[in-house]
Parts: sequence; C-alpha cells; structure tokens
Amino acid sequence: MQSIFGTDGIRGRFNEEITYSLAYNVGYALGLTLKNNNPILIGRDTRISGDILLKAIATGIIASGKKFINIGICPTPALPFLIKKEKMSSGIMISASHNPPEYNGIKIFDHNGQKITKSFENNIQKLIEDLKQDKSLPIKEISLKTNKELMNVYIQSLIQTMEGENLSGMKIILDTCYGSATTCAKKIFQHLGADVKVINNSKNGLKINMNCGSTHLKPLKKALRDNSADMGFSFDGDADRVMGIDSKCNVLDGDHILFLWGRELLEQKNLTHNLLISTQMANLGFEKAWNKIGGILYRTDVGDKFVYEAIKKKTAILGGEQSGHILSKINNFSGDGILTALQISKFCKKKKITLEDWLKSSFEPFHQELTNINLDFNINKINQKHKFLINQTIENYQEIYSDNCRVYIRPSGTEPLIRVLVEAKNQNRVFSLSSEIANRLGLEIKKIMN
Repeated sequence: MQSIFGTDGIRGRFNEEITYSLAYNVGYALGLTLKNNNPILIGRDTRISGDILLKAIATGIIASGKKFINIGICPTPALPFLIKKEKMSSGIMISASHNPPEYNGIKIFDHNGQKITKSFENNIQKLIEDLKQDKSLPIKEISLKTNKELMNVYIQSLIQTMEGENLSGMKIILDTCYGSATTCAKKIFQHLGADVKVINNSKNGLKINMNCGSTHLKPLKKALRDNSADMGFSFDGDADRVMGIDSKCNVLDGDHILFLWGRELLEQKNLTHNLLISTQMANLGFEKAWNKIGGILYRTDVGDKFVYEAIKKKTAILGGEQSGHILSKINNFSGDGILTALQISKFCKKKKITLEDWLKSSFEPFHQELTNINLDFNINKINQKHKFLINQTIENYQEIYSDNCRVYIRPSGTEPLIRVLVEAKNQNRVFSLSSEIANRLGLEIKKIMN
C-alpha cells in the first residue's frame, strides 16, 4: 500500500482517494496510537463532504476508546493553538486547503499543536494496513455537538496579537472565499475598529476556492477598485494562508510579506542570524534583495512542514511560502492567514504608511512563469523504476541555472501535475524557456511511461 500521506496530510477527491472508510480508519488508528486520554479536537472547512468525513473520523475515535471535541467550521490554525492551550491529546482538520470543492483532506496535529512527524504518519499507516476495515456509513448516530466557546478563545488570541493597536481609520476589504475565514475574519477586523467590507462571505462548500480566495485575486481587486479601500486580504479555504492587495491593486504575496516583515525585525535587531526561511519557489529577486541588506535566505522543499523543520533546526523566528503561508514566532509557527493580515495592517498603522507605499519599498521581483504539465497518472503510485527515471529527467532540466536565471521543477503533492518554475530578469527568456522545458519534459515523461 502506497503512503496515504502527502506533503500536507492526506489529500484527494472525495469518494475516490478520500472515503468514509479511510476517514474512519484514520480516526480509529489515531485513537489507538495516542497514549494520552485527553480529547482529540476536530475542525473542518465548509466543504459539503466535510460533514460525512467528520462523522467517520469521530466514529473511529469513539471505537478506539478515545473522546473528541468538535469545534465545527474553523480556520486550520485554530486547532494547533487550542490543542496546546486546552491540553488536547491531538487534533484533526478536515480540509483540502486551496483545492477545489470536490477535494478534501485530513491534517493531523500532535499534542503540541504541530503537524505530526513522518514516524507518526508511518505508525498510523501501518495500523490502517493491519486493520483492513472497509467501513460503510453507520446506522448508529453519535453526537457531533459543536463547542462554540473554543472558537471565541481562538478569536481573542488573534485580537491580543495586536498588542493594543487598533485599525480605526483603515478601510479594508476581505475575501473569505466561502471557506473557514467566514467564521471570524470580519468580526475580528471590525472589533479592532477597521471599516470592513467582506466578499464571498457565506459558508458555501460548493463555492469554496472557486474563482475567489488567495489563488484567484480578481474579485478582491475589483472590490478594491469599486470601494476605494486602503488594502485587501484574500484567504484560502482553510484560512492558513493569505495574499494582500494594495489600493492600486498591486499584489503583496508571501515573498513580499517575508521581506517587509523580516526587514522590520532586522532593523529592530530581533531577527535571529538575520535569517528568513522560505522554499524553492521564493523569487530570486527576493533572495538577492534580502542578501543585499545583510539578510540570509534559506530555501527548503515546498511545503510548510519543511519550512517549520528548518525554522526549528536553525532557530529562526520567521519563514513561509510565496503562496502566503507565513510562520512566525507570534503563534508558535502555525501558519495563520488572519494573523498575518492583522500584522500587516498593524505595521501600516504604526508606521503611518499606506500598504501601497510600503510595498513600493520592497524588492523588484524577477519574472516568474509557473507551467503545469498534466499527468494521466499519480506519480506517487507508479513503480520505482519509472519514478526514478522521471526524477532523474527532472534533475537534468534543473541544471539549467545561471546567476540571473533559475529553473525549479517538482511534482505536485496534491494533484496529478508536474510544476515547472522558470524565473529570470528577462521576461521573454522566461516565457520561451518555460514553454520549451514543459514541452520537452512532457514528451520525455510520456516516453518513460509507454
């Protein structure tokens, strides 16, 4: 059996890779694995399939002899915060993050609120393989009553990160993308005094991430133009990442957030080793500008768990991904899009500067082109010989590198795709090289698989 775990928990299409039976077995195996008898905290985003998977996981946990608490629809970062604060034994978030509505996923956290280790994943995988249980929908109903008090505890923790600073006088637009941020983003920004308009703010699991949110910024840009706002923030389905937009519709992505936030900490002499942690997707212009002001950028594989591992290993205090997944010391390095949006707003208020002017002081990005090669197979499920040949081919292409050009190729951790990133100062070179590599690599992969 291939590993059910990818780069960020278990992910796939509902009723295909992610089934009721699998969810039940995960809940059951997790319950058996835990020595601590404290409850397991469960949350989910707005997807329609979330309710069925919640029942499956909860039933599995009960069957294992453990208890659970259902927090209901919530941002993913609420779980790690509450697990640690309320001394839970573990936590499960049912979400496929930024993926379309037909996908869902299961993210598991340990008693410290950290995503579980590879060793922990292997233990659960082995138990599931040994169980070989194919569970259907249960006849007996179990109580899935939602604990609303815990969400209020999480909301208050976000407000407290502002350290008494308010957002009065700031006009801010939020795109909650029909997902987890609908539960609390508007309430938090309004409580802090901001003039807030929210779009895509209904809990609609059929629309989550569909032409909205952090991967589709057009609705937020339109709302900014129509409402003459100071800034806007767009969250993904489970609100662990965010993208910002200034009043002129320029994009504040994760690279710019890290550069600007990091520079503040650098100037305050609060940045350990002058170090930021990011991934192979980070813009080369970001790296060069950061080096120029005395900073060091350390790159990891793509995925927030790799960023987190590097942060702990190198005792850094800030890291993240270009996609807007930011990990800071403020909340024990749990990616939280709402917290990040609050911090950006707070910096602008304290510095008495618009986001537009602050973003102007950031780095000049190199041109980037991200091309997807569609596969008609799951790269994690092919035999080792084919996998080795494909990886070897990818490595050969990645050697096309010079001081002002970079090529990075990786299989997607959640979809049947290979992603080709090319970046350089010269835009024409980026487009031609990106197209050439994608076409040639696509043909070579087809030859390997035939």
